[in-house]
Amino acid sequence: MNPDWQQFLAQQGAAFDAGVVQHFGNAAAELLSTRQGTVLCDLGQFGTLRASGEDAQSFLQNMLSNDTREVDVGRAQLSSLNTPKGRMLATMLIWRDGDDYLLQLPRALCEPLRKKLSMYVLRAKVKISDASDEIVALGVSGENAQEILQKQFGELPQQPFGFTVAGQAGVLKFGDTRFQVSTAAQHAPALWQALAQHAQPVGSVCWEWLNIRAGIPDILPQTQEQFVPQMANLEVLGGVNFKKGCYPGQEIVARMQYLGKAKRRMYLAHVAGAHLDSGAAPQPGDELFSADMEGQACGMIANAAPAPGGGYDLLVVIQIASREAQAVHWKSPQGEALQFLPPPYPLPQD
Repeated sequence: MNPDWQQFLAQQGAAFDAGVVQHFGNAAAELLSTRQGTVLCDLGQFGTLRASGEDAQSFLQNMLSNDTREVDVGRAQLSSLNTPKGRMLATMLIWRDGDDYLLQLPRALCEPLRKKLSMYVLRAKVKISDASDEIVALGVSGENAQEILQKQFGELPQQPFGFTVAGQAGVLKFGDTRFQVSTAAQHAPALWQALAQHAQPVGSVCWEWLNIRAGIPDILPQTQEQFVPQMANLEVLGGVNFKKGCYPGQEIVARMQYLGKAKRRMYLAHVAGAHLDSGAAPQPGDELFSADMEGQACGMIANAAPAPGGGYDLLVVIQIASREAQAVHWKSPQGEALQFLPPPYPLPQD
């Protein structure tokens, strides 16, 4: 995290762990406010890569699962970088900054992904750099989010993943009650102070919970190379374009879409906190079990976050057959049973 920005947040009462805001004094109350009120969150758990140069678009087009040509001044998108076997190395949010492309992904993956992409640059006129300390991303969520941001910036994006530039900031819309605002680090303190007059500051875990409830997965170090995009519903979220040209893993991803049948899907679930050991909590990469798999794992936790009121909400990738016919348990066949929640969007009938 940019040291000046971190110092500013500390002055506002932020408590940090590994450079990420954990809370502003009361994590449990902040989660409840995220569910019931309007909140403001520093998104320091994410970093940003910048792709610059005259070949930036064509380079990303040849590397990522989505059609980079559709990213413009008014439109952002989800995408993924995959292995040749179609397994995701990273999911990312992409938008434009002038002629450059900004790729937002979990900060822990920024440097590995920068190195990975740079290996493929060869003679292309493109540079992949880490802009994480240059750009601050803020999340604003709640029933008053749109009103607050309209007063601050004027016209906002109309559609999900719409993007507008307003003065020194860019505003990205996830939905009618959830937005991301990005700005240069030097402008972030003034913007934070303006927004914090109308929205309660909360820790990063609150945004992670919102992403989980929206069914938007983040690939993390623990889950790299575990999922083909369709397993994590990335094509449902618009993160895969099946009409574009080749990219790493494209043949596998297309074959699953048109010729195969997905055996695993991502679902929203809950684990009740009353049955969790105080020192243990669900983690990305934890295995899941069901009786039909005879002791073998039926799936894996993709993302996990404390839920308002207790327990943990999860995004889990599991066998469709297990979800439909069996109880699914955390970490062992005898572990805590998952409670499945209504999906945040319609799932394909595979």
